[in-house]
Formats: sequence, C-alpha cells, structure tokens
Amino acid sequence: MTEFWPPPAKRPTVTYANCTVSAPTGFRPLHLDLHLPPGAGPFPVVLWVHGGGWQEGSRIALPDPVAPFGFHERLLARGYAVADVDYRLALEAPYPAQLIDVQSAIRWLRHHRRELRLDAGRFAALGESAGGHLAAMAGLVGEGDTAIQAVVNWYGVIDLVDSPGDPYPFTPPALLLGGPPAERRDLAAWASPLHRVHAAAPPFLNMHGTNDQLVPFEESVRLAEALRAQGVRCDLHPVPDADHCFVGCSDIGGLIEASADFLDDVFKGH
Repeated sequence: MTEFWPPPAKRPTVTYANCTVSAPTGFRPLHLDLHLPPGAGPFPVVLWVHGGGWQEGSRIALPDPVAPFGFHERLLARGYAVADVDYRLALEAPYPAQLIDVQSAIRWLRHHRRELRLDAGRFAALGESAGGHLAAMAGLVGEGDTAIQAVVNWYGVIDLVDSPGDPYPFTPPALLLGGPPAERRDLAAWASPLHRVHAAAPPFLNMHGTNDQLVPFEESVRLAEALRAQGVRCDLHPVPDADHCFVGCSDIGGLIEASADFLDDVFKGH
C-alpha cells in the first residue's frame, strides 16, 4: 500500500493509490485507489465498479457523460470514502473471475479498515453497465468479509439467460461466460442477478435511462420486482429519455446526489 502526498495531479482526492488487493496466478496484479474525505472517520465506503462490457475500461475511467460532474467530489463531500477497483476483463478470464476480483477488493478494504479509517458495517457497491452487474452480484452473494450493505446499480445487466444475441459467440455476455448463454444456461443463471435474488439481500437502488438502447430499462424493472417480491427494498429511479450511460440527461450531477441520498437513507443509524 503506497500513500501519496501530495496526491497525484488531476486526481486531488486520491489518498491511497495503486493498492495491490490480489495477485491471481498467471495474471496481472489487481489494484484499487482509495479516496478519503476529510475527517477522522470511520467512513462509509462506496466501491466504484467500472463498466465496459466486461471487455474494456479500468478503475480510473468514468463514463464520458458522467466524468465532468464530479462523481468522486460529490461523494467525498457527502462523507463517503470511494474505492475505485479493478477486475480481470472477459478475455483475460471468464466469469466468475470478475466477481472474485471485486470481492477481493471488498475483503482487502475490510481487512485494512482500521488503518484506512473505514466503517466495515457500511460498505456499498456502485457500478455502471457491466460494473452494475458485478455490483449487484457482489451485493447478492457476499457474506462475512465480502458482505455489501447497499447496492447502487446504474443501468446494469441483470439477466444473462435471456440476453440479446444468444446464438453468437462474440457478444459481451458470450465472452464473459466463455460461450453463448444459450449453450450455458445454468452458468448464465448462476451469473445473473435476477436469478440470485433472496430475502436477505441488501437494499438496492436501480437507476436507468428509459431510452437505453444497450441494456433495456426493463432489466432494472424486473430486478426491482424480483427483490420487492422477496421483501427487499429496491428503489427504482427512471431517468426519462436517457440512453446508456445517461446520455441525454441534463442533470447527471443530480443523479449522483440522488445515489448518495439513497445511501444516506440506508446507512442512517448504522
């Protein structure tokens, strides 16, 4: 773990950078960057899980429409630590490597919680698109030192079983699963948040553009219905007329604030 002071240029809130959280055999080491707000803590934590169709992206990248609106700065101002996490991409390793890597980051943060001034009982995962899928899975299957207490899903993939393009071997879901979902239906169900819902799941916020042409808005609706049927809180926040990555929304800063409002409400009293 390396502490930088002053923090690197252009990322003024990075307190701990390039922290190695796991080193899977035969692969590159995986890192996270941790941003801490002012104060003594312990701070609730938001794990940022990037998108990119499980094929591209990294912990240092935000979606182009979101990047100008101060994602980290807004969450830090609300008192949240933000951990940007890496995971292996689909052409490096098939699922569940990606989920295992996110869980490694959760475990590492919880293990180092005292020196990092983190609140182990207030961990949230916030992911977009493919990262929304992984954040949802982390919330649904985590327990013990990988437990997540809240999930914010921005337009994430919810059902791989009925994903578009099933017959084709080079779609993002097929690359993630190692072959077309239609030929791996058991694996696709096991890897799908929609099929892993249970009554002990943490509270969810699904935020999704109603005109999303890549991941249909209906995916978030279906997950909300499934969670609510189990008695689990799931807030559904439609973003009118927005496409994928909230393209077309004029108030993305407001969406970040609404995500923090949800976390404030879930974590109050903890």
